[in-house]
Amino acid sequence: MSGTEQSPVADRASGADARSPVRLRLRLASGEAREARLLHVSPTSAELELPSMADLPVEGERIVLELLDDQVGAPPRFGTVSWNAAPERPVIGVEFVTDPTLDEDASRLDIERIKIDPQIALQLPAARARQWQILPFAADDDAVMVATADELLPKAETLLSRSYKRDVKAHLVDAEGLSRVIERVYAGADAMAAGGASAQLVDGQEELDAITAYDLVFASALMYGASDIHIDSFEDRVRLRVRVDGQIESLRNLSVASGASLISRIKVMAGLDISERRAPQDGRLQHELSDDVRVDVRVATLPTKHGERVTLRLLGTDAGDLTLGTLGMSPRQLEQFGQAIRQPHGMILLTGPTGSGKSTTLFAAIEQLIAESDLNVITIEDPVEYQIPGVTQVEVDPAEKVTFPKALRSTLRHDPDVVMIGEIRDAETADIAVKAALTGHLVFSTLHTNDAAGAITRLTDMGVPAYLVGATLRMVVAQRLVRRLCTACPTPVPCDPAHAAVLGKPDLARQTIKEPAGCVYCGNRGYTGRLALFEMLTCDRELARLITSKATEEQIKSHLEARNLPTLADDAAEKLVNGRTSMADVLRNVVSFADLTQEDEPVQSDAFPVPDDDVESS
Repeated sequence: MSGTEQSPVADRASGADARSPVRLRLRLASGEAREARLLHVSPTSAELELPSMADLPVEGERIVLELLDDQVGAPPRFGTVSWNAAPERPVIGVEFVTDPTLDEDASRLDIERIKIDPQIALQLPAARARQWQILPFAADDDAVMVATADELLPKAETLLSRSYKRDVKAHLVDAEGLSRVIERVYAGADAMAAGGASAQLVDGQEELDAITAYDLVFASALMYGASDIHIDSFEDRVRLRVRVDGQIESLRNLSVASGASLISRIKVMAGLDISERRAPQDGRLQHELSDDVRVDVRVATLPTKHGERVTLRLLGTDAGDLTLGTLGMSPRQLEQFGQAIRQPHGMILLTGPTGSGKSTTLFAAIEQLIAESDLNVITIEDPVEYQIPGVTQVEVDPAEKVTFPKALRSTLRHDPDVVMIGEIRDAETADIAVKAALTGHLVFSTLHTNDAAGAITRLTDMGVPAYLVGATLRMVVAQRLVRRLCTACPTPVPCDPAHAAVLGKPDLARQTIKEPAGCVYCGNRGYTGRLALFEMLTCDRELARLITSKATEEQIKSHLEARNLPTLADDAAEKLVNGRTSMADVLRNVVSFADLTQEDEPVQSDAFPVPDDDVESS
């Protein structure tokens, strides 16, 4: 249909029935369908009203419009959301697609962006997936969703319906992309998929052999993008869970016998003593999913009342995709941090709790430095998490007498330009690191403090003279990780004034931010991956003099406030307004317990109700 032709939608709106509401079905790129009411239409655009603000699609999203009621037979129109969220009304604008070559692709899912549910995908044998070029990727109570490049074969639809005991809903995807995803999902998984399909239930729990369970756990964790696998032994079952984007998610339950066999196999692969069940053990293994997919795994066991608990940390073995930009730094922060890491000597510290991405940021900095110039870089880590080409990496192992202080002393004899110390844990390491920075080396390291200012007093508390801290410190970066909102399905909402007050950013109140919704691209989580929040403290001459004069942490913070140093809350507010993360994640990771319990003027809100004085608390 050309841009000047009148569409069936326009005919209906301009005809005798125009006064009655025109009902449409709006299909999103994710496959979700929502009803809408036509407000205005022209040959090239339309305005639609949806039932609620929560139903609004994202600006720029491709959609398909279909008429309901007596116009069901009318052809669909393809378009792009040009704007959304008129003030306090669930209204969107749609620009129709006039290029007919785009129409077929508009309704296709991007299979390479979809979050595959391994528990659904791996029920189908790999041979069938490859033969028919189909991939079940998600399911709800009514239907299993299947990606295909063409119409489903009748025998394939029959097999899927029988296997999943649900209706089959086919989604068209690009053929080449589907082939690549099928190979990735089923890499080395032919026997595993067959074993998973024939799993038996014993007392309500799955019964799998050790090899199938082992391969299934790793394949599922990698498809989820998990950082950890948790195996918990209970009296009646063994529970498998994974940590995805910082959140624990259930995987499946195994029978006690299957769980014990799985744990024994993990211990064998990690070189642990399988007969020792009464003492904790630590080990490592490398899981090979295919010829080009290998994962280093750190294994820890712990004896419990009903067996052993095993935690597997999946370590990234390749730092090739690490860049400072992908971590979430703004252009201003990239410039500020880039200037600091290009200093010829001095110390740069990353602070934050365990799991806040400190080491990842330092690896990205090293990647950038070695890409720009030829440097002698040595790292001291516990353990080595990323393998960086061209960098000498030393792994700390107290059992082999390789500690942080000993490794650091030896490293300085090898003429390094840059030294990275995984963590400053004690006074001896802190002393050597500061002296290394003083004698012409650029030193990167991490500390466990809540904010940037706390790193300064932490070093002096360890016994490092204040004048040495002031002379060597170049930058301190406080960091937190928050989940990144899925770009396909966030919901615009006004910021709650109570949340803005707790964050210390009252100006955020009533501004439009975004909250998670859920679609096939994020596995109905609402989030895809994580990004970092940063607070950067540059140590200039004035601050160095303050440190040298043995100023307290409160005095240092007062000085930084006078300088209007952007805080973690400031960075969080910017990312909230830009729709990159949610308020719930910011409050969970940025706001401390002290902030939540401070005796400020109470703010009345549905999220934080303030009881009346005459109402008795239950």
